[in-house]
Amino acid sequence: MIQSLQAKEINLRYLIDHFGLQFVQEEQFFREWQENLPEITDIQKQLLDQVREGYFNLLEYPPMLENVVRMAVLDPILFIGGFYLAPFHVKSEEPIDLVEEDDGVLIKGRIDTLVLKDRLWLMTIESKKVAFSIEEGLSQILVYMLGNPNTQKSSYGLITTGGSFMFLKLVKGARPQYATSKVFITRNPGENELYNVLRIFKNLSQIAIA
Repeated sequence: MIQSLQAKEINLRYLIDHFGLQFVQEEQFFREWQENLPEITDIQKQLLDQVREGYFNLLEYPPMLENVVRMAVLDPILFIGGFYLAPFHVKSEEPIDLVEEDDGVLIKGRIDTLVLKDRLWLMTIESKKVAFSIEEGLSQILVYMLGNPNTQKSSYGLITTGGSFMFLKLVKGARPQYATSKVFITRNPGENELYNVLRIFKNLSQIAIA
């Protein structure tokens, strides 16, 4: 009899023990978030500045829950980046099943946001409410990335709380390996860190298409 689990119930230890998942800290494994980043336009920067100001405004009217993070921060970034336009499209609450055949376990979940080109997964995104740490969504998004049907290419993901953004790379194999980018903080002074979030998003999406 197959046992069914929810992705949000899975922790990192489970993925290590049952899927052999390995965290790679070698910098060369995930250089894509640092190298050959595309430029963004002045108009895109102005719009991202508005997104940041909107985020600060919403913080003054708590609680800022997951659906608000998606509506006020993530969705505008996708719009500014052109990911609602052909050849891309976006799906929300996309169901996914990950089968652990050896133990007869079926892990079920729903991806918050999935950016695609045709059937090719470009970016898996997990949103969490502002009060949560980025780490809160790590094991959940890794479950979704392990469920990516495109096994021949690296998978890319993004976790965001609206105030923090972290990109991930997963390479499947006999022992799947993953790595993370640095965490980009919306509140940091100086240049708006959402600029780099969009640059990296566009770069990883183009790599996934290639």
